[in-house]
Amino acid sequence: MGPSANPKTAFNLPIHDLPTPEPESPMRPRKPYRFSTLCATVENPDMKDQYGSSSVPIYQSATFKGVDGEYDYSRSGNPTRSHLEHHIAKISSAEHAFVVSSGMAALDVILRILKPGDEVIAGDDLYGGTNRLLGYIRNHVGVTVHHVDTTVPEALHEFIHPTKTAMVLLESPTNPLLKIADLAAISKDVKERAPNAIIVVDNTMMSPYLQRPLEHGADIVYDSATKYLSGHHDLMAGVVTCNRDDLGKQLAFTINAVGNALTPIDSFLLLRGIKTLALRMDRQQATTNIVAEYLNNLGFHVNYPGLPDHPGREIHERIADGNGAVLSFETGSKELSERIVGGTRLWGISVSFGCVNSLISMPCVMSHASIDAATRAARGLPEDLIRLCVGIEDVHDLLDDLERALIDAGAIEYNVTQNRYTRIRGPEAGQAIALAVEKLALDSRDDKEWFVSAPGKVILFGEHAVVHGVASLLNQPLRRSFALTAIAASVDLRCYGLVTPRNDCKLSVHFHDIDNFYHEWDIEALPWDAVTPVAAGDEHPEVLDQKLITAISEGPLKDLEGKRAAFAAALAFLYLYLTLAQAEQRPSINFTARSTLPVGAGLGSSASYSTCAATAILLLQRRITIPAPPAPTSPTTGHIQVSHQGRRALPPVLAEEVNRWAFVAEKVLHGNPSGVDNSVAVFGGALGYTRPGFERKSGMEPIQGFKSLRFLLTNSKVPRDTKKLVAGVGEKKSNEPELVNGILKAIQSIGDEASRALADPEMPREALLSTLSALIHENHCHLVTLGVSHPSLELIKSTTAAEPYQLATKLTGAGGGGCAVTLVPDDFKAQDLQNLINQLIREGFQPYLTSVGGSGLGILSPYDYLSNRRSDAPLRAAQVPGQMTPPETPNLSDVSQSRLDVDNVAAGPEALRPSFEMKSISELPSWAESLGRWLYV
Repeated sequence: MGPSANPKTAFNLPIHDLPTPEPESPMRPRKPYRFSTLCATVENPDMKDQYGSSSVPIYQSATFKGVDGEYDYSRSGNPTRSHLEHHIAKISSAEHAFVVSSGMAALDVILRILKPGDEVIAGDDLYGGTNRLLGYIRNHVGVTVHHVDTTVPEALHEFIHPTKTAMVLLESPTNPLLKIADLAAISKDVKERAPNAIIVVDNTMMSPYLQRPLEHGADIVYDSATKYLSGHHDLMAGVVTCNRDDLGKQLAFTINAVGNALTPIDSFLLLRGIKTLALRMDRQQATTNIVAEYLNNLGFHVNYPGLPDHPGREIHERIADGNGAVLSFETGSKELSERIVGGTRLWGISVSFGCVNSLISMPCVMSHASIDAATRAARGLPEDLIRLCVGIEDVHDLLDDLERALIDAGAIEYNVTQNRYTRIRGPEAGQAIALAVEKLALDSRDDKEWFVSAPGKVILFGEHAVVHGVASLLNQPLRRSFALTAIAASVDLRCYGLVTPRNDCKLSVHFHDIDNFYHEWDIEALPWDAVTPVAAGDEHPEVLDQKLITAISEGPLKDLEGKRAAFAAALAFLYLYLTLAQAEQRPSINFTARSTLPVGAGLGSSASYSTCAATAILLLQRRITIPAPPAPTSPTTGHIQVSHQGRRALPPVLAEEVNRWAFVAEKVLHGNPSGVDNSVAVFGGALGYTRPGFERKSGMEPIQGFKSLRFLLTNSKVPRDTKKLVAGVGEKKSNEPELVNGILKAIQSIGDEASRALADPEMPREALLSTLSALIHENHCHLVTLGVSHPSLELIKSTTAAEPYQLATKLTGAGGGGCAVTLVPDDFKAQDLQNLINQLIREGFQPYLTSVGGSGLGILSPYDYLSNRRSDAPLRAAQVPGQMTPPETPNLSDVSQSRLDVDNVAAGPEALRPSFEMKSISELPSWAESLGRWLYV
């Protein structure tokens, strides 16, 4: 019976040494077998097969007959698994070995040793899954986790507590930066300062063949056996080894209790894979060394402990027997890295490593994507990093495939002078240094302002139909409602949010459009004890934290009960601020919100506010990061930088994170929002929204190819009661089902036709506008029949339809007041448009000329050399009626090098807040545009 094979008997049995033959004679004793022989020789003296099988049998049985036998139930013990555990203990210098269902299951078993109040010290360059599991126990178990740079043993000292430090979790080399931790020195330091702390090492990158951390002071070692131990990626398994009996008992108990021990068939496969471990690793790391030298000679920054200039090479050579088969390198550009990875053929694009086949990946978008971008940046994990996991293929084939991908991607070129391929550099050296200094200064400055904006929305088609659906008349008793789709689009009227540092331990908000509301709070007096923080990278639970809602309402907002709108806006902001706060990062800031959108008119003003607030706080907490500016146009290199007016400058991952938190704010404001308004505010453009039903899949889909349209939005200034209007249609549907269902079905048909027209790239512009005009008129007539119009809306419609205008108008949203939307053709005369606007104003309405379908969330670039941010910056010419955001971007080639100097970066621009708060609504958009380059989703 091998070590730890059966939790019931493991600690009553003798521990067997490495099996070697008895000496043939006293004069010539045999030496112990070497590692590769041990791997290939599966021998357990206590478990001889009755038939002399040369391969360990698979005991594919859940139960075993008899009483008081060695095995009774495979969850507790299985002969095939016992053979495997004995074999792993033998090659790992361990007394106890356990095998479970995956590497993460192994870590989970280990972390169950911890209890509330314990502290864990872990590295700052960890596998993404490890980081995710540590975040879970931090948030749900009450364990404190400190992430430190484990390449410097002294860095751990300030976090080691004699009694609280319960565990130190190490990787060496780390994944994916291949940093080296001195396992022996750290183990010694920790044991001296916290004798009861457990040293845990993830040895997956090395395997027992190249490194055995138990020999260097570790208490527990675990591997993802899916990787090198198996070697073929045909099974999932995890291995845990230790020498201490007390830890062995705890681990055995947990595995038996939760039932995650490895199955017999997987135990057999893993045992078979281990037999070739040494053979595979020798080939893999020999090839890896050649690949690392090849990339290093090309001029890339390569992370591999086998290279002479690796900072941890001396330590690694002392504690390990080889350099492993994983390396990573940087290209200087995420886009370039994506082209390289996508251009390989022999290198498979996949997560994981340790397989006989070579793999290539970008950790930041694959294996480590669960770590949020801000945390990755703080830990020095480059977004452009490529990881190579080398297999057993011929080295010449691997290099040829990699070289072709580098050439096709534009990463290397043939240098005639040197008669070899060399790396193509990006921006000119001076520009690259300046950009790096700029970004470093940006990341380290705490006194910068963040200026953000988000558009409103308009429902073009599908009001009420999307809420009530169409009841089936085929089966009267069932009365099923079929889900319908509404079409919503962004409008070029925006909410703006500005974050300004206070540095006085206070937090304040200023809502210009809600009775000029201003309030401030002492940050430390906020209800922090009611907060359940959401860790970076995690999502907010589906249900709001009512405990926190109550604490905010009855604490910092208790004096605002009579100010309903201000109360709601402040509640949403404080909820996000408290929930997103990380550790001691409680920034002292003022948040000012202003809007060119009419508030409460059904144009999504609350969602655009929620988007601005969420974006501002996410930026403050560094949970989202702004992409580095593109390389400027350079006559020297021939590179041309195209601004795209800032469009698509913000990546989808940033937009998705903002949208999730904007939706949380919308829940605070409205209880059960659809998610349409915040999605439009973040992503812009147009989308179709379908509520759940029986014939259509629920969800939101962007309308691809949506063409920009000009609309006149006219605020009737008549308050709406949306809930009352929706309930009224529901009641009418109950009383007159055939009439209402017919109307709703007709509205849905209009929406379907509009969707096809808007997404049709071949439809002529004139035909599109004519079709939409007819559909708008028809849609409004149906809404009138439903009883949701209002005399003010009918007056707006008749005014716009009269000579000489003859424009199509409909109500938007729930109706009963609010806004009407009027489609303005491209060739509509400017004088007629101005006359119409003047007439509507005389009738007591407030018209807004805007464009529909423009960009979504916008962030003013924080990089100073792209900015004209001066409080006295001259205003641009007034915005052309209907002009689409984003504005023109300053020409980067005209930016003088002096704007890139370090002093200018450190000093930063003048504060925006005074001008932002003083500008009139009419001046606000053009002033905001004049500040510099805006980045949009």
